[in-house]
Amino acid sequence: MKKVLIIIGVVIAVLVLSIIISMKVVEGKLDDLRDITFEAIDVSEHADGVYEGAYSQFPISVKVEVTILDGAITEIDIVEHEHGKGGDAETIITDVIESQSLAVDTIAGATYSSIAILLAVEDALAIE
Repeated sequence: MKKVLIIIGVVIAVLVLSIIISMKVVEGKLDDLRDITFEAIDVSEHADGVYEGAYSQFPISVKVEVTILDGAITEIDIVEHEHGKGGDAETIITDVIESQSLAVDTIAGATYSSIAILLAVEDALAIE
């Protein structure tokens, strides 16, 4: 009986340690998002149309469609957004459209999702 309790204790300790390490790795990768800066975007090089972009960094995943008309961003549709607590970040698209720039303030309480959305828009507008 004592051996069983020791084995159960070791298994629980290993599981808890694994969870803590996994959380630290994810947290570190998300913190790297805070260091990203966005350059000015020039959509004049894009023909009118809809451009698709995506960005993923666990636990956030975003897919967008950016509409360009007459040399301006006229619409950004969030096709998919797995966000955890970052649902409020979706309002950032209004700021991007109004300013025609990715250099906008992130949404408080949804910083990582805000940055992920901006990176997906940047991906959509990347010139290949």
